[in-house]
Order: sequence, then C-alpha cells, then structure tokens
Amino acid sequence: MRVAVGLVVCMLLASIPVSTAQSDSGEADAWPGDPVDSHVHMTWAALTLEVNEWADDYPEIVDLTSIGQSELGKTLWVVRLSNWSMETKFDGSPKEVVYIDGGHHGNEYLGTALAWLSAKWYINGWAEGNQEAIDALDNTELHITIMLNPDGNDIDTRWNINQVDLNRNYDHYWNTCPTTQPGSSAFSESETASNGVYMNTVVPDADLYVTMHTGVWIMLYPWGKWPEQPADWELYHKIREDVQNNISSIPIQNANQGLYPNCGTSRDYGYGVMGYPTFTFETDDEQFVPGSFENLNERLGEEMDVMRFLINNVWYNRARLNVQSFLIDGDSIDVSVDNLGHASTTNATLQYLDANGMMVWNSSTFGVNATNSTTLSLDAANLSMIDGGTFALNYQVRVIESSRWVNEPLDGVEIVIEESEETSFLIGYGLFNPLSLMACFIAVAAIANERKEMDEAA
Repeated sequence: MRVAVGLVVCMLLASIPVSTAQSDSGEADAWPGDPVDSHVHMTWAALTLEVNEWADDYPEIVDLTSIGQSELGKTLWVVRLSNWSMETKFDGSPKEVVYIDGGHHGNEYLGTALAWLSAKWYINGWAEGNQEAIDALDNTELHITIMLNPDGNDIDTRWNINQVDLNRNYDHYWNTCPTTQPGSSAFSESETASNGVYMNTVVPDADLYVTMHTGVWIMLYPWGKWPEQPADWELYHKIREDVQNNISSIPIQNANQGLYPNCGTSRDYGYGVMGYPTFTFETDDEQFVPGSFENLNERLGEEMDVMRFLINNVWYNRARLNVQSFLIDGDSIDVSVDNLGHASTTNATLQYLDANGMMVWNSSTFGVNATNSTTLSLDAANLSMIDGGTFALNYQVRVIESSRWVNEPLDGVEIVIEESEETSFLIGYGLFNPLSLMACFIAVAAIANERKEMDEAA
C-alpha cells in the first residue's frame, strides 16, 4: 500500500522542480532524484550514472569501485576520494582513513543524501580550489558507500528485498536485543556481508566510521546494547564538547540512552569488532513533511558542517604518544610522555629493538590518558644495550580491545644517560659499555627537530 501511495504522490508532484545543491561557484549541482512521498528520492540507477560521471570527470581524486552486490544484484558503489597522486601525506606519514555509508534503510532518504553530499562537497571543493577540501584530500582517504540498500531504496521500504533490517544484521551481539527482522543469522544478507568484508579488508584501520540514517536529529555513539559508556568515552565526550561548542547543538549520546536498545548494528560492529571511533548520524525526519523540498546544501548544511569538522580533525581520534624526555639512570629509565591525541591508551610499553627490529627488551605496561602528560620511571635492570639498537613505543591507539596496535620508533628523541659511580661498574657487564653508548647516540642524532616538524605538519 505504501508503494502505491508513493507512486500516486509522485505523479501529483511531477511538476515540482527537483531540489538542487549549489556549489560555492554558484553552479547548480542537481540532486539526482525525484519526488516520492513528499520527499526527494534518488534511485540506484540515477546514483550509478552520477558516480560514474564523477570517476570520469575527476580521475585524480575519484576512485570508483564496489563493495559487492545487493540481493537483487545491484552494484554497491563506493566512492573513494583522495589526492591519489600521493600515497602518503607530504611528510611521509600515512593518510587518515574515513569510512562513511548511507542507506541501510531504504526509505531514509536524507541519510542517503548526507552520504551523497559528503562526497559531492569534497569533489566540488577540489574542482574549485577550496583549500579545506584540498587539504583534506591531501591528508585523508574518504571511502563513501552512498546507498547500501538499493533494493529497499527503489521500492521505498526500510528493509532489504528479503524483509531484513540490515542495521540489525551485523555480527555484534546479533539478535540479543528486542528487535524485528534481524535476518536468519549475522551477515545473512549480501549487503551487510559485503560491508563487513570491506571493513575488514580495505579499511581495517579506519580512524572514523559514520553510518548515516534518518529519524531523530541526533548523533549516536556506542553502545546500543548497553547504557554504560564505551571504553573510549573520553574521545566521544571530547568530540561532543568540540562539536557543540563550535559547530552545532545536535545531541550526541550513547545509543542505548539516546534512542533505544539496539543490537547487531554497523555502528557497534565498527567499534566493538573493528575498533573504529563510530557514529550513527541521524538526520531529522522532515523528509516526510509535505512541501519540505529545499536546497540540499541548506537542508543539510549544518549536518555537513559537522561532517567537515569530524573529517578535518580525524587526526586526533587516537592516542598519539610523544616522548618529551628520556633519561637512563642506572637500572631505571625516566620518561616523560605527552599524548597529542584525544584517546587514551592503557597498555603502552617501551621496547628496545636490535638492528633487525626484533624486540630484545620490553618494559612494564603503562597508560597515558587523553590529552595528558605522564612521567614514568621504568625498571631497566634487564636491559642490555647493543650496537644498532633502538627504542620504540608499542601501544593500542584506543582503549577498546579491538583497536589496532602501533609500534613507533623514538626518532628524534634525545636520550640522556646519567653518569654515576655505578656506570663504570656496569661497563664490564655490557649495559653501558662504550660501543653501546655510541650506538645509542648515533640512533638519536637527529634529536627533536624531526619530531617537532612532524607534529607541526599534523
């Protein structure tokens, strides 16, 4: 019945001009959709034509591929945006990775539109020489799956063609909350299975994942299953504080408290299994209000301001440990560590590696809170420095157990060795023999300038 009503309304509104999004240069960029149920609807066919045009027109920044196919065989397009002439940032460090998807629910058109606009804004900006867009694409990879449920989209229904709610079909506490139509098993549907494979194989280390929906105007972070705050609550609260103080008053809450208990969602899978910082971005539901046609840049302007802020600041979405001082004093190492990121880490260790990069010594674990400085005294009684040896920090970039590990050499850190009576006594045992001292100082000859330049560039 809903589809039939939609077709009647579509014919009645056929004479109404379709909304357009205005680029900064004043040229109209048409939202490739038609009026359905008093809201602007883009078909999978129209999306297919447009994303292929993007790839043809802007091959230097648009890499078009797919994550798979829908249950009816429609291609699930993913638009990958970056300055592809650069494999890394200018300073040689890896680019941050942002993953965005829209259209889990086929009738939530403004969520799909926000994913579309997230791609279009950066394509337009690049073409027009917008420095914010250029900087973002120089330093970031944006992977955007605009329409995950094209079958449901084209018949104007929440579900996929098998009547499954795709956003209850992920393998994170699947079917353990009061829910409807979660599917026969986790990842039973081709759409969610394809999305899960893409997450695990192409963007396993994403620095941000945003899944876009339509309903209550809110941003939701994990968990949906539990009312308790997630392990990385400091990161989420910092993002909320920054967004609400500088960009938008949109509510930002734990999903269980801010909406209702929900399990098997892509948001909780992205955080709980993949270790990403994740959000469900819910636009408001005024797509169903008659006569609500509006320029998309205005209709979703505030939401895009939030997205741009999240993308511009994605570098901070992890712990970034930076050693400020390093003193070897007898059997102990005194270290001062700053955290330049906005996430905590709880299991960091200082490691000593041989010339082949193999660990030969590992300190006890320590934690560094978000945006915090920590001074440590580590037991080094079992440390024997060797020719060509180097120090490194090994830690997880967020508190959640599924977050990735990094091993970062202490390049550019001045290592000071305190001389004492004990030093000469230990020379014969190899801990601070002259060859070891020379190797130590050679390894850190660059001192702090290189690290300082990298931090400033970031």
